[in-house]
Formats: sequence, C-alpha cells, structure tokens
Amino acid sequence: MTHEQVIRRPIALTEKATRLARDSHQVIFEVLREANKIQIRDAVQALFNVKVTSVNTLIVRGKERRMGRGHARAQNWKKAIVTLAEGSTIDFFAETAT
Repeated sequence: MTHEQVIRRPIALTEKATRLARDSHQVIFEVLREANKIQIRDAVQALFNVKVTSVNTLIVRGKERRMGRGHARAQNWKKAIVTLAEGSTIDFFAETAT
C-alpha cells in the first residue's frame, strides 16, 4: 500500500479541524480503514515533509439515510488526528503563483 493510498483526503473545512490546526498543531485526515498508526505517520511525513509526533485514530460510523421509501446506510470510515511537531505546518489552501 502506497502513501497516496493511505491518505484519502484532508478534513480541513470544519470548525473543529480549523481550531485544532490553529491551537494544537493537529491536522485531520480521512485514511484507509486498514491503515495503522505507523503507516499513517509515515505517509504524512513522506507526502507533506513534516515531522509527526503522534497519531490518534477513530472509526466514524456511517449514518442511515432515507432514499425514497427505503433506507440506505453510508459506509464506515476511519479518521486520523495527526499531531505535528512544533514549527511544522500543512497549508491546504496555499496560494500558488501562476
């Protein structure tokens, strides 16, 4: 499994994610459900060139949705809260010069 497969997407648009990034140097990612903390740490360090001090993971349970008269259930997914070393930052909305 490659680093690009481990990290699915950053979750940076929520109020909690913004507060954690600003105050605690933490970044939240959706990750592959089979990935462990060591694989997540290695992927973040390789992809973003930062130093990771800790990784906390949790399984987010899928919600049940109404679809017409029936019901459907969203899939469960894994969330990783990655704590970066002091001075390390990941800016997802950096302006690129064109």
